[in-house]
Amino acid sequence: MWIDTHCHLDASEFGGASLAMADQAAQAGVSGIVVPAVHVNNFEAVIELSRQRPACYFALGIHPMYVPTSKESDLQVLREKIASLMGQGNASSRLVAIGEIGLDYFVPALTQSPLREKQEFFYTEQLKIARDFGLPVLLHVRRSQDIILKHLRRIEVVGGIAHAFNGSQQQAQHFIKLGFKLGFGGAMTFSRALQIRRLATELPLESIVLETDAPDIAPSWIADGVNAPSQLPQIGTVLAELRGLSLAQTAAATTANALAVMPGMHCG
Repeated sequence: MWIDTHCHLDASEFGGASLAMADQAAQAGVSGIVVPAVHVNNFEAVIELSRQRPACYFALGIHPMYVPTSKESDLQVLREKIASLMGQGNASSRLVAIGEIGLDYFVPALTQSPLREKQEFFYTEQLKIARDFGLPVLLHVRRSQDIILKHLRRIEVVGGIAHAFNGSQQQAQHFIKLGFKLGFGGAMTFSRALQIRRLATELPLESIVLETDAPDIAPSWIADGVNAPSQLPQIGTVLAELRGLSLAQTAAATTANALAVMPGMHCG
């Protein structure tokens, strides 16, 4: 079986076909899909998806690209929502992480004051929520690895996933030492993505998880189209080829890694 550790299944690009996409993924052998929120306005959407399909799990958080339209009070909304879910016992079993959170220093406007500081504030406050509830985090780390790591050393969380990892070998090792797995997806399927493919080949297998980030980061064979969680096994095939492993070995290892870092999942 395969686990898609990062898929925006509620996205408008799916045209209301999110449940059908989940079903297609299940038919392709994807037994788990983690759907991260990006803003308080889609908390209920990702929760509802997890209620409607047993393969779907969710994470709640405020994405750095949604920080400009977010209010400081939204952080309290997040904390209270997590507290409510965690207080429901078995009902909270679909909640597996805080995410998607992090820092984006790729978009020029987000690197300028005051948004740069606002991003950092929202990131660190959400790390504190993850720490307080003992939840892993799903990290957005676009051109921000060193600052992300600086705060992870200061605010200790139980681990998580550095989503769509594209840092250096040294940065990767720092994440691994802090209990993180590194997410690889569609970008790895492009032959020109030399750094990502090198990391996917050389990093310890136990540090790697797979993801689609659907509808974004489409693999090479649908580069001009909308990505989908059903593409995960074929993405996994690329990882298997890069590492000289069988498909069964790759599926088993990456699934075990996902379950280890997000113990709230119970795929099988």
